[in-house]
Amino acid sequence: MTNSISATEARANLQELINRVEYGRERIVIERHGKAVVAMVALEDLKKLEALEDTISSEQLRSAVAENDGFTTLDAVIARYEE
Repeated sequence: MTNSISATEARANLQELINRVEYGRERIVIERHGKAVVAMVALEDLKKLEALEDTISSEQLRSAVAENDGFTTLDAVIARYEE
C-alpha cells in the first residue's frame, strides 16, 4: 500500500512513518509543493529493487558483449544506455 504525504507532515511525524514502513510494510511517497519527490520503503524492498537493477545491468552487459563478438568496455555499455 502506498500513501502520499507532504514533506512538512513527514518532518513532523518521522518516527511514526519509520514505524509504518518498517512494521506495517507501507510505502510512503513524500511530496513537496504537491509533487512526489522521494519514497520511504522497507529495507527489504530496497534490496529487491537493487537486485532487480543488478539483473537488468547484467542483461544489458551480456547483450552488449554478444553484439560485439564477445568484446566491449564498460564505458561503451554505459554510453549506449545513457542516450
